[in-house]
Amino acid sequence: MQGMAQTLNQDDSLKKMNQEQLDEIVRLHKRFMEGRNGGRRAILRKVNLSGLSLREQDLRQADFSGCDMTNMDLAGVNFREASLYACNLSHSNLNKTIFVRADLRGSRIESADLAGADLDRADLRAGGFSDNGQFSRGEDVNFRGANLAGAKLSGTLASSADFSDAIMAKTDLTGADLRNARFEGADLTEAEVRGAQLMGANMRSTILTGVHLEDIKGSGVDLTDSITDENVGKSLDQLEQPLARLIKEHRNWVASVGKDGSQLDLSGYDLRILLSLAGEKLTALRATGARWCGMDLTDIQLQSATLEESDFRSCFLRGADFRATNLKRARFSHADLRNADFNPLFFESAGQKMASPCDMTEANLRYANCAGAKMKKAKFIDADVAYADFSNCDLSGADFTGARYDNAIFTNANIEDAKFDGDAPSTS
Repeated sequence: MQGMAQTLNQDDSLKKMNQEQLDEIVRLHKRFMEGRNGGRRAILRKVNLSGLSLREQDLRQADFSGCDMTNMDLAGVNFREASLYACNLSHSNLNKTIFVRADLRGSRIESADLAGADLDRADLRAGGFSDNGQFSRGEDVNFRGANLAGAKLSGTLASSADFSDAIMAKTDLTGADLRNARFEGADLTEAEVRGAQLMGANMRSTILTGVHLEDIKGSGVDLTDSITDENVGKSLDQLEQPLARLIKEHRNWVASVGKDGSQLDLSGYDLRILLSLAGEKLTALRATGARWCGMDLTDIQLQSATLEESDFRSCFLRGADFRATNLKRARFSHADLRNADFNPLFFESAGQKMASPCDMTEANLRYANCAGAKMKKAKFIDADVAYADFSNCDLSGADFTGARYDNAIFTNANIEDAKFDGDAPSTS
């Protein structure tokens, strides 16, 4: 090939590049890859490219080492054999992006959308820069909260990589080196793990339904609290009557204040086979430890329900009614809770008006989208709401004592009289 390499900004500062400048680099790189005169290989080291677009560009063998590539549109980009060493790709669109044989050591890819991405034989080992700009072991690759559904990671070198809370349904991990990798809370539904090296991996609380467990067991993997085909909970076939009839009896029980019908108890049941209970009226339901993962529960009515330790991960719960519900230790990571109602219900006692708040003590709402939700006086005591989006929420009087809320978004939220350990988060 003709042309010469071009290195931009090799000092330690992150100089900001605009879209026009980046487009010119891409144009010259294309000429370089085609062997045309005047072409220059794209070498951008420690440059701030955040918010820009490289959508569907051919950037094979390019070098973006140490770049800030957050919030970029990188869908369909061909990064085959490119270097993205120690890059920050968090919150970027990497849908169907090609990273075949790419160097992603030490990269940070939190909450990015990698659905359908191809990371075949990519290098996902630790990496980073030392203070003097020289390469060092650095940090492990970080995919926490990322969407890797349908992605291809076959043959990747990803020992010690962090996939905690990632969506990895139908991900191809065939032959990957995943020794000591962290998958805690990840959704690996129907993932392919044949030949993967998983010695010492942490798969606590992962969803492993549809996964061939014989390829995992015996590798020293921690499967504590994981959901597998072997322990999915009680089947609805075990109910004494058809569910539709039991729901009707439950509604009669609610309407008659307990005089007719009977309360529905789905504690310990795996409800995922139903796929949807959208719009269903299940006020005062008992369903401790029930599994609802991935279901469409849009506009469901579950006020005054007992749902301790229920698993709502990745559920569609937009507009759901959880007023005055017991949700202690429930799991909502990656759930869509936009405009849901978690407000208290009020009752009179000894002539005084009393509030019965929604209780989410020790609940997990990591990466949940709670934008616009009503959560007045809700209890988040010792809960984990890191990376959750509380934009435009009413959190007045809510109790976050002991809660973990690092990287949570509170933009335009009402936090009047809310309790936080230390300084209250910014709402600007």
